[in-house]
Amino acid sequence: MTTASTALYDIPGPRTRRRHLLYGLISTAAILGIAAWILFLLFDTGQFTATKWSPFAYEGIQELLLRGLGNTLKAFAYASVLSLALGGVLATGRLSEHRVFRWTATLFVEFFRAMPVLVMIFFIFVALKVQPLPALVAGLTLYNGSVLAEVFRTGVHAVARGQREAAYALGMRKTQVMTYVLVPQALRAMLPAIISQLVVALKDTSLGFLITYEEFLHAGKLIASNLDYDLPFIPVVMVISPIYIGMCILLSWFATWVAKRERRSPKTRATDVAPAEPATLLPGRE
Repeated sequence: MTTASTALYDIPGPRTRRRHLLYGLISTAAILGIAAWILFLLFDTGQFTATKWSPFAYEGIQELLLRGLGNTLKAFAYASVLSLALGGVLATGRLSEHRVFRWTATLFVEFFRAMPVLVMIFFIFVALKVQPLPALVAGLTLYNGSVLAEVFRTGVHAVARGQREAAYALGMRKTQVMTYVLVPQALRAMLPAIISQLVVALKDTSLGFLITYEEFLHAGKLIASNLDYDLPFIPVVMVISPIYIGMCILLSWFATWVAKRERRSPKTRATDVAPAEPATLLPGRE
């Protein structure tokens, strides 16, 4: 029996599969060993004692964490909406036939995409003397909007050239071609990348901690600084980290779900066809 193959790679044979299984077992054992070592250190330093976890049962601390989480989600909501809007505007400029608009949008995108997010946030907060929330949102918007502009532009260019040419052949203007032909098709390919970039924006909201914005991480710092036992930050991190990770996993799962859903185009789904009926005979035919 011969091993099947594809144009891109050969399907692994029995020896390769055994080798891959061995690699998987070694990697799993290493990960479990690291996890066991971390748990041993946590138990050895007494991180799971009731003394270190009882403060989280206080209503004041719970309200502080919830308020910080709400501020994080508020900053993320503002930044995500504004980033999508800015990305659309910049992508339109980069796709423009007018050289001035195209070059201006290109310079804007390349500059803010290369600029570190933290530097932009600090500059807006310190040099321009903007309040913490607008400074954080502005920095996230400038960076993520520039990245999303490239996502939008690449998505439009990824549509088959024949679609554009056929639309122009029908007498459609460029605005109509973009609105009715290119953007709807490109959106299917762009959605997973857009949502993945929003995951980055959600994680970067934690940078507000450095400019005293009272987001989730800042709330954790306030709690840890008021606890009177050794290594107070470890229990706080063990509370905050799973929530951050959970929110990012939800967004990543949503991106995967969107990608799977958009692969099933309505135009390619099976359609029920009515059974054939006896045709009417022409005159003179039996």
